[in-house]
Amino acid sequence: MAAAGIASRRASEDLIAAGRVSVDGRVITELGTRVDKATARIEVDGRRIAVDPERRYLLMNKPAAVVTTARDELGRKTVLDLLPPGPRVYAVGRLDADTQGLLLLTNDGELAHRLAHPRYGIDRVYLAEVAGRLTKEAADRLRAGVRLDDGTARAVSVRVTGSAKGRSQVEIVMREGRKREVRRMLEAVGNPVTGLVRTSFGPIRLGGLPVGRIRELSPEEVGDLQRLVGL
Repeated sequence: MAAAGIASRRASEDLIAAGRVSVDGRVITELGTRVDKATARIEVDGRRIAVDPERRYLLMNKPAAVVTTARDELGRKTVLDLLPPGPRVYAVGRLDADTQGLLLLTNDGELAHRLAHPRYGIDRVYLAEVAGRLTKEAADRLRAGVRLDDGTARAVSVRVTGSAKGRSQVEIVMREGRKREVRRMLEAVGNPVTGLVRTSFGPIRLGGLPVGRIRELSPEEVGDLQRLVGL
């Protein structure tokens, strides 16, 4: 199911345990059940899944006010609404609704799982516009670790790239993807974020892709990602 892009491995196990998966019409609840994917009819919530779907690897420059979930209870636009026709894909990790920039989408469940997992320590680079001047002391705190309500968060590196009229532009490199982590860290050191863009994820760069546009990853880029996580 993870390979088919239905959900991560852990979420797929939850679906099985909840009795939402059937094989040839029989509900399966035992994890690790083996099936012949060449002949078995596998369904999730009554919908048949393609065990060997066409692989898609996409890069989107996500606009602000668009969420990365498949559905939104508030009725906001999701990244899936912006996709061209084709096999369904899912976001790798997440970007906050009000954050723009690089978002990877794929139906390669195993690759997505590994890319999003903290143990692989993949660099995520953000360009933040913040209120005030980011001091050396504040940058040191960001690198040393800032205590948040869900634990300490640390930046790999912090670099001021510009400043004008009471604002600073800061490049910050992270290896986690906790909810609103960069925003919370910068607010904690006294520099609330006024704009945030993710510019790279591991070896993949946003480059000059316009906001709201999508492109296919090249075979070389896909290979770089696979090697990065041991695939």
